[in-house]
Amino acid sequence: MPKLTILVSAAAAVLLLAGSVSADGLVKYKVADNAIQQSLTGKAGDAAEGEKTFTNRKLGNCLACHQVTALAREPFHGEIGPSLDGVAGRYSEAQLRMQVVNAKVINPDTIMPAFYRTDGLHRVLDNFKDKPMLTPEQVEDVVAYLKTLK
Repeated sequence: MPKLTILVSAAAAVLLLAGSVSADGLVKYKVADNAIQQSLTGKAGDAAEGEKTFTNRKLGNCLACHQVTALAREPFHGEIGPSLDGVAGRYSEAQLRMQVVNAKVINPDTIMPAFYRTDGLHRVLDNFKDKPMLTPEQVEDVVAYLKTLK
């Protein structure tokens, strides 16, 4: 029998690790007590990569709304959202993950965008339609970075 080589894309590998996929192509997750206990990727994120996503104006763009003293080198911190200094002491990893995935689950009136959602969004550019703002890996990386803000 010939030997078959199977190449699995990074996205497929994530799905295998994290579990099943919903109809909209997103990794399924369970919300309990306004938190997501399980990693979207099945593993911990990378805090250094999370900081890059957090500060990138075309990805997380978190500094557009939040202030972080540890990132004083970065210009233009926003004042719309709360300061994230000490956020790791105020919220669990599961609560931070929920905030990043879809903060409206916790506070329906928040203006914070849902970074891992494709439904119920308004005025989405065509090239972003049906795509979450962050990948599961980027969500976990941002969560890992937020955990460093003690």
